[in-house]
Amino acid sequence: MVKFSKELEAQLIPEWKDAFVNYWQLKKHIKKIKLSKMQQKQHHHHRDFNHNNGVFGLSICDPVRFLASKFSRDNEAENIIQVKRKVMEEGDDHEVYETELAQLFSEEDEVRAFFERLDRELNKILIDRRRKPSGGIIPRSWTPCPRNSDFSDGQGGAALSGDGTAAATETDDVIAALERNGVSFINAASSWAKTKKGKPKVAMRIDIPAETPARTISAVTSMLWEDLVNNPKKESGTGNFINRKKIQCAEKMIRGAFVELYRGLGLLKTYSSLNMVAFAKILKKFDKVSNQKASASYLQVVKRSHFISSDKVVRLMDEVESIFTKHFANNDRKKAMKFLRPQQQKESHMVTFFVGLFTGCFVSLFCVYAILAHLSGIFSANTEAAYMETVYPVFSVFALLCLHLFMYGCNLFMWKSTRINYNFIFEFSPNTALKYRDAFLLCTTFMTAVVAAMVVHLLLRASGFSPSKIDAIPGILLLISICLLICPFDIFYRPTRYCFLRIIRNIICSPFYKVLMVDFFMADQLTSQCARRWFDEYDTNHLANMGKYVSAMVAAGARLTYTRQSNYLWFGIVLVTSVVATIYQLYWDFVKDWGFLNPNSRNPWLRDDLILRNKSIYYISIALNVVLRIAWVETVMRFHVTTVQWRMLDFFMASLEVIRRGHWNFYRLENEHLSNVGKFRAVKAVPLPFREMDFD
Repeated sequence: MVKFSKELEAQLIPEWKDAFVNYWQLKKHIKKIKLSKMQQKQHHHHRDFNHNNGVFGLSICDPVRFLASKFSRDNEAENIIQVKRKVMEEGDDHEVYETELAQLFSEEDEVRAFFERLDRELNKILIDRRRKPSGGIIPRSWTPCPRNSDFSDGQGGAALSGDGTAAATETDDVIAALERNGVSFINAASSWAKTKKGKPKVAMRIDIPAETPARTISAVTSMLWEDLVNNPKKESGTGNFINRKKIQCAEKMIRGAFVELYRGLGLLKTYSSLNMVAFAKILKKFDKVSNQKASASYLQVVKRSHFISSDKVVRLMDEVESIFTKHFANNDRKKAMKFLRPQQQKESHMVTFFVGLFTGCFVSLFCVYAILAHLSGIFSANTEAAYMETVYPVFSVFALLCLHLFMYGCNLFMWKSTRINYNFIFEFSPNTALKYRDAFLLCTTFMTAVVAAMVVHLLLRASGFSPSKIDAIPGILLLISICLLICPFDIFYRPTRYCFLRIIRNIICSPFYKVLMVDFFMADQLTSQCARRWFDEYDTNHLANMGKYVSAMVAAGARLTYTRQSNYLWFGIVLVTSVVATIYQLYWDFVKDWGFLNPNSRNPWLRDDLILRNKSIYYISIALNVVLRIAWVETVMRFHVTTVQWRMLDFFMASLEVIRRGHWNFYRLENEHLSNVGKFRAVKAVPLPFREMDFD
């Protein structure tokens, strides 16, 4: 049987962890009461022993006394504690609960401390519920440029709903149903007024945010279509034109808003039920330790509190299900539940088996490759340079990609182990998102194929085949990889492959629209998109971040020039630019990206909130990041090495940089997750594609 503490830790919402009952702290108070009672029991036992001079005996009246005391405790159980309700301050409607002990306990100090802590936990939940309404769950409206929009009036409105009055009535019913459950809408029409001609006075404008290249192109073509085609029609009085594609995009966005609203309501329901069970469990433990029945009266107060007794969340979930089933699933509830409650795919042990299989194949093939390379003298100083100049660089790129996949799999494993909600941060779909076992499977499969191609290349080379023919093997491997990446069939993780292609497309087209967190994170693995984020958010920190990458590029360019022009002038330039860039990068890594080096933190020179329990890991990571950041020193040391050794050293330094970025990824996402925790951000704010306009 799983302990409730582990069950609570596994089920609580990570972003709302601070708002939950601190069950573990309350267990510590229970342990103190138990230890105090054991000490007092030993003390009484020792005192009775001295009083009786070591002679023990039983009285015939002892059973009668035991039954009488038990009956007395049962009758007075309800009056052991009294939970009183008080107002916090004058003019403040927030009420708090305070427990008073109506009966003296033998462990009075520990019991009083326990109930004081219990009152704080209950008041924390009640006050947080009142001060933090569910407005963060409701999708926010979006007010865009008026040119990228369509609106409906007159015939256009009739085309959408068929009957303006019926549409208005139905919309009013939906809004009223949600408002009855405490949901407020931004920029929502309270009523559908009409003009003198009987047309709706307030119409809804459809605005689709240009968040992807496809939407950007659609917005431009829509504007041209409206200017060249629709405006003459409007002037001739033929009515308004409604862009059907925008209606489809709007429907998709509204569907996503309903799904996110339903998910947020489900989190609230989980929050309420887990806290209720936590109170019941901890009070049951108190009764067991103290040999009293004091939990009944306190548990009644908890059950009468609004966050337990209210059924508003359940009723709102039912209404969302009803609306979604009717308008987005053609009254098919089973289909609607696939969107509202998506089932996560179960992890298969076959994946683990194939990871082990391909790992063994990779190790075996790599040993074979090392033996063949040694026998053929491919890495000797007097070998021909064709292999190192043409074949080896391509295989090195594949190896670096596999190392990047391996580091990503390690990141996924650590994020899952520490309950960092990376799916929410990256906006991945939980049922199709790549898991760490899948990442390891991709890595081992890809690396096995690469090493197998390298072995085949050496075998054909040793068999006397023409180098011009066998040197095409890396190109064939690259072509197969590209074909597999863009394969339209639902095999080999198609959602992940297409998600990767979309991210790369978004990075390339980032000057034309706002980038998302996952795009920015992937771009940090290559080169950053800080300029675009500054343009979107007007935050000077992004310009400063861009300066970090510019300094790194200047330093890299200076080092490249120094390899061709070795003189003291360029050595000085390399030294100055590299030192400045390294200090800039280390400061940004530790302070901005990781949130470390806070002198006032309760964790010295780290941050207040840490996910890993062992603080020494953070200090080791800081030292490791410094070492990996100054790896550029090797490029100015001017070691006398051969061409083969220089190629291998270059590959080794590139591998260290990939490892550094994988190491950086964990702490960067940890800091982002803690930012969401501090803001209780557990659901997305989905923009709604409408805004109102008045025809008058």
